Amino acid sequence: MDKPAVTPSRWLPLLLAVAIFMQMLDATILNTALPAIAEDLHESPLNMQLAVISYALTVALLIPLSGYLADRFGTKNVFLGSITVFMAGSLLCAAAENLPMLVLARVVQGVGGSMLVPVPRLTILRVYEKSQLLNAINYAVMPALIGPVVGPLAGGYLVEYATWHWIFLLNIPIGLAGLLVARRIMPDVRGERASLDLRGYLMFASAACALTLAVETVSHTRSAVFPLLLAASGTGLLWLYYRHAQTHPAPIYAGHLFKVRTYRLGLAGNLISRLGISSLPFLMPLLFQVAFGFGAGLSGWLVAPVAFASLLVKPFIKPVMTCFGYRKVLIWNTRLMAVLIMCLALPDGVTPLWVWIVMMLVMGVCNSIQFSAMNTLTIADLRPYQTGSGNSLMAVNQQLAISLGIALGAMMLQLWQKTPIGHENLHAAFQLTFVCTGLITLLSERIFARLHFSDGLNLTAGGKNKVKCRHQ
Repeated sequence: MDKPAVTPSRWLPLLLAVAIFMQMLDATILNTALPAIAEDLHESPLNMQLAVISYALTVALLIPLSGYLADRFGTKNVFLGSITVFMAGSLLCAAAENLPMLVLARVVQGVGGSMLVPVPRLTILRVYEKSQLLNAINYAVMPALIGPVVGPLAGGYLVEYATWHWIFLLNIPIGLAGLLVARRIMPDVRGERASLDLRGYLMFASAACALTLAVETVSHTRSAVFPLLLAASGTGLLWLYYRHAQTHPAPIYAGHLFKVRTYRLGLAGNLISRLGISSLPFLMPLLFQVAFGFGAGLSGWLVAPVAFASLLVKPFIKPVMTCFGYRKVLIWNTRLMAVLIMCLALPDGVTPLWVWIVMMLVMGVCNSIQFSAMNTLTIADLRPYQTGSGNSLMAVNQQLAISLGIALGAMMLQLWQKTPIGHENLHAAFQLTFVCTGLITLLSERIFARLHFSDGLNLTAGGKNKVKCRHQ
């Protein structure tokens, strides 16, 4: 599609920054407030994972529709609608009187959140020349990375000095500012996509829901029959979608994507490694507040260093990749991540706080390296006609990993808590959960070990220097 014959506003990247900030803030602000919300809704803090999973899963399921809706109704209309729905969902969350109401409100919020980032990003890709894209996207993304740093702190202090309802009401002024800016500067770009692979979309979405619910229901039922049926149904639907993608002329996710070896391995490694990593933002605030009795504000300060370190280490990632190569970095960083997660089982409630802070900082550095390396390598060898579908599937894969990881972490915590040792000592249940989570993360190392030493060479400048650096 040709670029529109209009000059985009120089403030358009700021709009994307506001959208990413809203989504990242909402994704991180809730975790530190979950114990307080659970107390107010008369629920166990260990049963609040659905409030997080419902949002991540909804976003994952609706991301594939963003491109089609933007082509059909225009980027401006879809974006304005997404902010409006997101704010409506936020108001419903603040008004929730029990957990089922909160979960339903989070689904509404996820419907809006699923379009918040893809639509303005798509607009930027379509209205800017290639020579301007990198600066525009960097300008948009860098300010928005503050969201994960601010989120845990804001969530903790709002709970301590106001009420948990304000973590959702905070989205209203930000959303209104986004609406005012979008009405003035958002271009109304439409595409030429005529149809949607509805059958394939429903199969893929149903499979994702079934697999997530299979993990979520394990700890809530005495019989394994229902979770196994859900898991079998999800697996079967994925197989049917794979067969469907081989024959459909325009599937949502083309089957030829999986013929690209680095994409196939990157997607699998992304999913498995995130299963363990994604459970930590949910588990750590519960550990600090429920097991150790720390306040919500202190819990936020102890979690925030992860995002802070991730932000600081970004400029150094490319030199590391250039020196050591993607295969070696991913293998060793995955091993280090797994060990760090298992080491979270060692400190207790009387451990000096600086020990936790150092561990969270190192965790943030490893997180940043892991995510950047996995994401860039996954799409490195895609052809131009594959990048749109490949990027979309990678984004969906990441959101599904978040929802599955939280469900898996919550399931293991609840199962260990029901054992004699976990029932008498809640910290012991957390310790065993961290060990299991670390072992799951370690499994992805075997996937990255199948990479070639030359994989990702096209992503780093100075291939000869990289080989030299490896042998120094």
